[in-house]
Amino acid sequence: MGLILFVQVLVGTVNAYADIYRYIDSNGVMHFTNVPTSNNYRVFIKEKPAGSESSHDTTRFDKYIDQASRYYGISFSLLKAMIRAESAFDPKAVSKKGAMGLMQIMPENIETFRINDPFNPRENIMGGAGYLKVLLKKFKGKVSLAVAAYNAGPGAVDRHNGIPPIRETKDYVKRVMKYYYLYKKAASVV
Repeated sequence: MGLILFVQVLVGTVNAYADIYRYIDSNGVMHFTNVPTSNNYRVFIKEKPAGSESSHDTTRFDKYIDQASRYYGISFSLLKAMIRAESAFDPKAVSKKGAMGLMQIMPENIETFRINDPFNPRENIMGGAGYLKVLLKKFKGKVSLAVAAYNAGPGAVDRHNGIPPIRETKDYVKRVMKYYYLYKKAASVV
Protein backbone atom coordinates (compact mmCIF):
# COMPACT_ATOMS: atom_id res chain seq x y z
CA MET A 1 0.00 0.00 0.00
CA GLY A 2 2.81 2.39 0.91
CA LEU A 3 4.56 1.74 -2.43
CA ILE A 4 1.40 2.54 -4.40
CA LEU A 5 0.94 5.81 -2.49
CA PHE A 6 4.61 6.71 -3.12
CA VAL A 7 4.23 6.06 -6.87
CA GLN A 8 1.00 8.11 -6.97
CA VAL A 9 2.71 11.02 -5.20
CA LEU A 10 5.74 10.75 -7.48
CA VAL A 11 3.65 10.63 -10.65
CA GLY A 12 1.44 13.45 -9.40
CA THR A 13 4.44 15.73 -8.99
CA VAL A 14 5.98 15.05 -12.40
CA ASN A 15 5.02 17.77 -14.87
CA ALA A 16 5.05 17.25 -18.61
CA TYR A 17 5.99 20.32 -20.62
CA ALA A 18 5.69 20.80 -24.36
CA ASP A 19 9.10 22.13 -25.32
CA ILE A 20 9.61 22.98 -28.99
CA TYR A 21 12.74 21.70 -30.71
CA ARG A 22 14.34 23.01 -33.91
CA TYR A 23 16.67 21.48 -36.45
CA ILE A 24 18.14 23.29 -39.46
CA ASP A 25 19.00 20.85 -42.24
CA SER A 26 21.84 21.16 -44.78
CA ASN A 27 19.55 23.17 -47.12
CA GLY A 28 18.85 25.73 -44.42
CA VAL A 29 15.26 24.52 -43.90
CA MET A 30 14.03 24.78 -40.31
CA HIS A 31 12.17 21.82 -38.85
CA PHE A 32 10.17 22.14 -35.62
CA THR A 33 8.77 19.43 -33.38
CA ASN A 34 7.75 18.72 -29.82
CA VAL A 35 9.12 15.17 -30.15
CA PRO A 36 12.69 15.17 -31.50
CA THR A 37 13.49 12.20 -33.75
CA SER A 38 17.27 12.68 -33.78
CA ASN A 39 20.11 14.29 -31.87
CA ASN A 40 20.18 17.11 -34.45
CA TYR A 41 17.22 18.83 -32.75
CA ARG A 42 17.92 21.46 -30.08
CA VAL A 43 15.51 23.11 -27.63
CA PHE A 44 14.11 26.22 -29.33
CA ILE A 45 11.35 27.23 -26.89
CA LYS A 46 11.22 25.89 -23.38
CA GLU A 47 7.67 25.83 -22.08
CA LYS A 48 7.23 27.37 -18.68
CA PRO A 49 5.31 25.55 -15.95
CA ALA A 50 1.73 26.43 -15.03
CA GLY A 51 1.50 29.70 -13.17
CA SER A 52 4.13 31.27 -15.38
CA GLU A 53 3.66 33.40 -18.47
CA SER A 54 2.47 30.49 -20.61
CA SER A 55 -0.43 29.61 -18.30
CA HIS A 56 -2.89 31.84 -20.19
CA ASP A 57 -5.07 30.36 -22.93
CA THR A 58 -3.27 31.21 -26.17
CA THR A 59 -6.37 30.87 -28.36
CA ARG A 60 -8.83 32.79 -26.20
CA PHE A 61 -8.42 36.06 -28.15
CA ASP A 62 -7.99 34.61 -31.64
CA LYS A 63 -11.32 36.05 -32.83
CA TYR A 64 -10.18 39.58 -31.93
CA ILE A 65 -6.73 39.01 -33.40
CA ASP A 66 -8.40 37.79 -36.60
CA GLN A 67 -10.65 40.88 -36.72
CA ALA A 68 -7.69 43.22 -36.28
CA SER A 69 -5.65 41.25 -38.80
CA ARG A 70 -8.35 41.55 -41.45
CA TYR A 71 -9.20 45.19 -40.68
CA TYR A 72 -5.61 46.44 -40.78
CA GLY A 73 -4.21 43.93 -43.26
CA ILE A 74 -1.60 42.66 -40.80
CA SER A 75 -0.56 39.04 -40.44
CA PHE A 76 -2.56 37.18 -37.78
CA SER A 77 0.63 35.36 -36.80
CA LEU A 78 2.51 38.63 -36.28
CA LEU A 79 -0.20 40.12 -34.07
CA LYS A 80 -0.43 36.94 -32.02
CA ALA A 81 3.37 36.84 -31.66
CA MET A 82 3.41 40.41 -30.40
CA ILE A 83 0.66 39.70 -27.88
CA ARG A 84 2.57 36.69 -26.63
CA ALA A 85 5.77 38.71 -26.29
CA GLU A 86 4.03 41.75 -24.78
CA SER A 87 1.67 40.19 -22.23
CA ALA A 88 1.77 36.39 -22.56
CA PHE A 89 -1.98 36.61 -23.34
CA ASP A 90 -2.81 38.26 -20.01
CA PRO A 91 -5.47 40.93 -20.68
CA LYS A 92 -4.88 42.45 -17.22
CA ALA A 93 -1.09 42.76 -17.60
CA VAL A 94 0.53 46.00 -16.47
CA SER A 95 4.24 46.59 -17.02
CA LYS A 96 6.64 48.39 -14.67
CA LYS A 97 6.39 51.39 -17.02
CA GLY A 98 2.57 51.35 -16.90
CA ALA A 99 1.83 49.72 -20.28
CA MET A 100 -1.52 47.96 -20.12
CA GLY A 101 -3.38 44.99 -21.53
CA LEU A 102 -2.62 42.40 -24.16
CA MET A 103 -0.59 44.66 -26.46
CA GLN A 104 0.82 46.74 -23.60
CA ILE A 105 -0.52 50.15 -24.57
CA MET A 106 1.11 53.08 -22.77
CA PRO A 107 -1.30 55.39 -20.89
CA GLU A 108 -0.36 58.39 -23.05
CA ASN A 109 -1.45 56.48 -26.19
CA ILE A 110 -4.88 55.37 -24.98
CA GLU A 111 -6.73 58.30 -26.58
CA THR A 112 -4.63 58.30 -29.75
CA PHE A 113 -5.42 54.62 -30.33
CA ARG A 114 -9.15 55.23 -29.61
CA ILE A 115 -9.20 52.94 -26.58
CA ASN A 116 -11.74 53.52 -23.83
CA ASP A 117 -10.71 50.53 -21.71
CA PRO A 118 -7.14 49.26 -22.16
CA PHE A 119 -8.10 46.03 -20.39
CA ASN A 120 -10.84 45.27 -22.91
CA PRO A 121 -9.16 42.64 -25.12
CA ARG A 122 -10.85 43.69 -28.36
CA GLU A 123 -10.16 47.42 -27.88
CA ASN A 124 -6.57 46.78 -26.85
CA ILE A 125 -5.84 44.50 -29.81
CA MET A 126 -7.49 46.86 -32.30
CA GLY A 127 -5.57 49.84 -30.86
CA GLY A 128 -2.23 48.03 -30.85
CA ALA A 129 -2.81 46.65 -34.35
CA GLY A 130 -3.67 50.13 -35.63
CA TYR A 131 -0.40 51.46 -34.24
CA LEU A 132 1.54 48.54 -35.70
CA LYS A 133 -0.02 49.28 -39.11
CA VAL A 134 1.29 52.86 -38.90
CA LEU A 135 4.75 51.56 -38.02
CA LEU A 136 4.75 48.99 -40.82
CA LYS A 137 3.85 51.73 -43.28
CA LYS A 138 6.53 54.07 -41.88
CA PHE A 139 9.21 51.37 -42.16
CA LYS A 140 8.06 50.20 -45.61
CA GLY A 141 6.82 46.80 -44.45
CA LYS A 142 10.05 45.85 -42.67
CA VAL A 143 8.59 43.80 -39.84
CA SER A 144 11.66 43.77 -37.60
CA LEU A 145 11.94 47.57 -37.74
CA ALA A 146 8.23 48.04 -37.03
CA VAL A 147 8.46 45.62 -34.10
CA ALA A 148 11.54 47.44 -32.77
CA ALA A 149 9.68 50.75 -33.08
CA TYR A 150 6.68 49.29 -31.22
CA ASN A 151 9.05 48.57 -28.34
CA ALA A 152 11.52 51.47 -28.36
CA GLY A 153 9.60 54.07 -30.34
CA PRO A 154 9.95 55.07 -34.00
CA GLY A 155 12.37 57.88 -33.12
CA ALA A 156 14.89 55.41 -31.69
CA VAL A 157 14.72 53.29 -34.86
CA ASP A 158 15.19 56.42 -37.00
CA ARG A 159 18.13 57.67 -34.90
CA HIS A 160 19.94 54.34 -35.18
CA ASN A 161 18.88 53.71 -38.77
CA GLY A 162 17.76 50.24 -37.70
CA ILE A 163 17.08 48.24 -34.57
CA PRO A 164 18.40 50.32 -31.65
CA PRO A 165 21.35 48.84 -29.73
CA ILE A 166 19.19 48.45 -26.64
CA ARG A 167 19.29 44.95 -25.12
CA GLU A 168 15.57 44.99 -24.22
CA THR A 169 14.60 45.98 -27.76
CA LYS A 170 16.96 43.51 -29.44
CA ASP A 171 15.66 40.70 -27.21
CA TYR A 172 12.07 41.79 -27.85
CA VAL A 173 12.49 41.76 -31.64
CA LYS A 174 14.15 38.35 -31.47
CA ARG A 175 11.33 36.98 -29.28
CA VAL A 176 8.54 38.39 -31.47
CA MET A 177 10.17 37.09 -34.65
CA LYS A 178 10.63 33.63 -33.11
CA TYR A 179 6.96 33.45 -32.12
CA TYR A 180 5.92 34.93 -35.49
CA TYR A 181 7.67 32.20 -37.45
CA LEU A 182 6.31 29.50 -35.15
CA TYR A 183 2.72 30.73 -35.48
CA LYS A 184 3.17 31.13 -39.23
CA LYS A 185 4.50 27.60 -39.53
CA ALA A 186 1.69 26.22 -37.36
CA ALA A 187 -0.91 28.01 -39.52
CA SER A 188 0.56 26.52 -42.70
CA VAL A 189 0.32 23.01 -41.24
CA VAL A 190 -3.38 23.35 -40.40
